[in-house]
Amino acid sequence: MWTLIRRLGMSLFLREDTSFFFARFFIRVTNPALYLFDAVTPKFLIRPLIPLYVAWLFFLIRFHLMLWVLGYTVMGLLSFPLENEFASALDYFVGLLVN
Repeated sequence: MWTLIRRLGMSLFLREDTSFFFARFFIRVTNPALYLFDAVTPKFLIRPLIPLYVAWLFFLIRFHLMLWVLGYTVMGLLSFPLENEFASALDYFVGLLVN
């Protein structure tokens, strides 16, 4: 998701066929995601905004669909249960290392 947003930022200043290696890397890495979501991308979007739209779709999948698939029934405002579980596991492993 963040890579797609970075690609949008670079596309504001660089053309897509640029020789700048950093931009070529982001284009090469994000093109498969853009092709994957091409069927659900509206055709009225201008080309530079398509990475932002696909990043938004990744956001929706990450914060809504994944929580529903994993069985979370209540999602409050600004509730990030996966990050909470990750932080708890990290705290547990750091506690094992320290003690």
